[in-house]
Amino acid sequence: MKKKLIIPLLLIAGLGGWWGFEAKDRDDGKNLLLHGNVDIREVTLGFRVAGRIASLSCDEGDAVKAGDVIAQLDDEPYRRAIAEIAGQVATARARAQMVESGYRPQETAQARAVVREREVTFKNAKRLFDRQEQLLDTKAVSIQDRDDAEARYREAEARLKSAREQLTLLESGFRTEEIAQAKGDLARAEGALKIAELNAEDTVLKAPTNGVILTRAQEAGAIVAAGTPVLTLSLKQPIWVRAYIHEPDLGRIHPGSKVEVFTDSRPNQSYAGTVGFISPRAEFTPKSVETTKLRTLLVYRLRITVSNPDDELRQGMPVTVRIATQ
Repeated sequence: MKKKLIIPLLLIAGLGGWWGFEAKDRDDGKNLLLHGNVDIREVTLGFRVAGRIASLSCDEGDAVKAGDVIAQLDDEPYRRAIAEIAGQVATARARAQMVESGYRPQETAQARAVVREREVTFKNAKRLFDRQEQLLDTKAVSIQDRDDAEARYREAEARLKSAREQLTLLESGFRTEEIAQAKGDLARAEGALKIAELNAEDTVLKAPTNGVILTRAQEAGAIVAAGTPVLTLSLKQPIWVRAYIHEPDLGRIHPGSKVEVFTDSRPNQSYAGTVGFISPRAEFTPKSVETTKLRTLLVYRLRITVSNPDDELRQGMPVTVRIATQ
C-alpha cells in the first residue's frame, strides 16, 4: 500500500516542478522573460617593451584598483639608454646654440688682424714690384728679378683677398641652412630622449581599471617580448548581460527599457538593469541559452547593462531577464 502511494506522490511532485519551471519561463502577457548569460569584459595585459620581468605583485583572484602597479620589468637597460641619449641631446643643443650665436668675437678680431697684416705685406710687395718695373726699363735689374717681384706681389694680393673673405665669413656668421640643420639635429635628439623615457616608463605595468586578476601567465625572471600576455584582468565595470529575443517580441522593448535580472543561485534577489544595444541582425539562439522554446529560433541579441552588480555575478553565468512591458 505504501508503494502505491509513493508513485503518485512522485508524479505529483514532478508535475509540480515541471509546472514551476514552465511558469518561470512563460510570458504571462505583462512580463517578457528572456534568457542569457553574464558577459564581463576581460583585458589581456602586457608590456609595450621587451625585457626581463623583475616582479609580479599580484596573483590570480587578487582584486586590483586602477593605477595599481601589478608587474615590473628590469629597467636597467632603459635607464642606461636614457643617459646615453641625454648626452647626445646636450651635444646637439650646444651645437645649435653655437651656430645661432655665430663666431666668437676673438675669432673675428683675429681675422681682422690677419687682414691688416696681409694688407701691409701686399703694399710692400706692390711697391717692390713697381720699382722693379721701372728699373727694368733702364736695364738696372734683370728680367728674373722683375718676375720674382711680380710673383711675390701676386701672392700677397691673393693672400689678402683670402683673409678678407675669411673676415667677411666670420662677420656674417653661419649660413641659414647650417642653423636649420643644427636645430633639426637637436629636435631629433630630444625626440629620441622622449622615446627612451617612455620606454622606461613602460617597464611598469599598471592596472587600467578596477578588476580581478584571472590569469597569471608569466613569472618573475621570464624574458618577454613586447606585447607578450602577462596577466588577464576581469573588469568590474561595466557588467553586461547578453540575452536574446525573438522577432515578435521586438516591439515590446527598446533601448533604455528597465529590466530585472535573476540568477539561478539567487532566484529571489534581482539585479536592476537597462536595455542598451539591440542587434539589427538575426541569428540562431546560442546553445548556452538552455530554453526549448528559443533554442531553434532566429533571435536578436540584446546587451543589458547591470546597474547594481556585485561579486556574485560571474562570467558566463546563466540568467533570466524579466521586462515589464505593461
